[in-house]
Amino acid sequence: MATKPAESFTMELQPLDATTAASERAKWLLSSPAPPAPWRQVYSSVRESMLPGSKSAQQPRRSMLLVFLEGLFPILKWGRNYKATKFKNDLLAGLTLASLCIPQSIGYANLAKLDPQYGLYASVVPPLIYALMGSSRELAIGPVAVVSLLLSAMVSKVVDPAADPTLYRRIIFTVTFFTGAFQAMFGVFRLGFLIDFLSHAAVVGFMGGAAIVIGLQQLKGLLGISHFTSKTDVISVLGAVVEALHHQWYPLNFVLGCSFLIFILATRFIGRRYKKVFWLPAVAPLFSVVLSTFIVYLTEADKHGVKIVKHLKGGLNPISVHQLDFGAQHVGEAARIGLICALIALTEAIAVGRSFASIKGYHLDGNKEMVAMGCMNIIGSFTSCYTATGSFSRTAVNFSAGCETVVSNIVMSITVLISLLLFTKLLYYTPLAILASIILSALPGLIDINGAYNIWKVDKLDFLISLGAFFGVLFGSIEIGLLIAVGISFGKIILLSIKPSTEVLGRLPGTDIFCSINQFPVATKIPGIVIIRINSGTLCFANANFIRERILKWLSDENETKESNKAGIRVMILDMTNVMNIDTTGIHAMEELHKKLISRGIELAVANPRWEMINKMKAAKFVEKMGADWIFLSVGDAVEAMASLRRKMNVNGLYAC
Repeated sequence: MATKPAESFTMELQPLDATTAASERAKWLLSSPAPPAPWRQVYSSVRESMLPGSKSAQQPRRSMLLVFLEGLFPILKWGRNYKATKFKNDLLAGLTLASLCIPQSIGYANLAKLDPQYGLYASVVPPLIYALMGSSRELAIGPVAVVSLLLSAMVSKVVDPAADPTLYRRIIFTVTFFTGAFQAMFGVFRLGFLIDFLSHAAVVGFMGGAAIVIGLQQLKGLLGISHFTSKTDVISVLGAVVEALHHQWYPLNFVLGCSFLIFILATRFIGRRYKKVFWLPAVAPLFSVVLSTFIVYLTEADKHGVKIVKHLKGGLNPISVHQLDFGAQHVGEAARIGLICALIALTEAIAVGRSFASIKGYHLDGNKEMVAMGCMNIIGSFTSCYTATGSFSRTAVNFSAGCETVVSNIVMSITVLISLLLFTKLLYYTPLAILASIILSALPGLIDINGAYNIWKVDKLDFLISLGAFFGVLFGSIEIGLLIAVGISFGKIILLSIKPSTEVLGRLPGTDIFCSINQFPVATKIPGIVIIRINSGTLCFANANFIRERILKWLSDENETKESNKAGIRVMILDMTNVMNIDTTGIHAMEELHKKLISRGIELAVANPRWEMINKMKAAKFVEKMGADWIFLSVGDAVEAMASLRRKMNVNGLYAC
């Protein structure tokens, strides 16, 4: 039997019967309401952040105020059911946490090139604020190694801490303020996706490189070197070490530091092997500080080259609002550094918090965490604190100690405050080599070799991102490592965006499921119909013309085959299931594709366009141009409609197989 030419097929094709089920379902799609305006989405986002769980605008003001306060201060909600049995566990966890926090905080302040007391200050106010506003039960708040290194590396380029320590400290407080402001803004406007630009691969590489740089910088304290480079790249640090070894260094520092480093690592090994003595590695750093301080005091080792902390100012956190520097000279740099610190601190804290929340079986709201951390850093900048965040090592100790709630952070904060008030004079003879060994003992947890190996196995491009961050930090600087990682990540996103894949779909035998014929060779094509799925979240200026040309090229290649000439493609169905949005360039490309197909005697049908897309297509009057009867709710509806049309045409003698 003869087959009617494609031109005649197109001319004879009439709109589908509106009474069919497919047409009725298509009407639901075409009559869907317009999506909310952008300002409405922002308002809803802010409302959900500030009034979680408040669905009705008619709620009493008192009820809305209570919801707002409970959303802002979760302690008001769970605190009503807090029991004495939980406090017993939180008290033990908090005391254990403080024993690790005090020596680490002093060491991290030294890493940030600040006086030791500022590390302790950052372990008093931020944990208290987080206890009121945070939702993680296990997260331990305070200064951390990576952020301390980041601050010292970046702020030192603005102000030399040795030349002007007062201005350096003011810039640190200002950076902390901007860090908190950015974090709070991310949470209120639900911009948590920004931290996702630091992918898991980038974080693994960045943390590994930072750990090695931090370790190399501790050679200053471990060897008793007085003058050291302010640069962070491995070549400069090793050069400074070699130069110092040729002039003057003190072996007693090295012996003392290495001895206690071995002791701390040994207690950690014992704690991991025997779970009942989980407290041993937690108290080992504090024990090392006390014992080494006592040894130096008795032997007067400070007179024989052992470098000591010397004066450590005690007392309550002094107010530092007047020290914030918003002058035109440094405010731009402070804001830039604050943004970077905000992203790094949030990435570490939320990753740590979510990992332990999943173990306990509860959900951690990232946006609420951002608001809590933003507020604690803003208030911290007013009370002589530098940037604080969630610490992996201390959170692990907190979890192992059996903490029940964030009350453990309150206990830790109060303990550190008591130490500031009563015991700071006892730390005068604490050797700097011990602080270096404490920081070195915490670094292995930052180097995730298994994680890097798994990245290599799963995705080679992700591994390249990880390597870029690692070597950028190691041989360049913190900023270079981050820029390389983010740059390669953006390159990957852009590559996937401008050249998305398209795939031809077929029906799985005996089902109404349509899937890729490349992935499922058993899937069969529908005679006279080609179904193409666009695998892109958006059809926009970056990829619309590429997709259009790819479809037309595929059609030209397909029509050259003998099978296509026999079957004759009459209809092309575009499956838009994956396309969430479209812009004017995308609509223009669709119009061009429609014209090209019509000129070849092929009709264009669109299946399952999403909310934003269908409304923009209607606004651009593209639906009118192609015909409302060529819009379908699903690929199955479109195929069934084409089959029904073909049967009618066969009955009327217009089309024959």
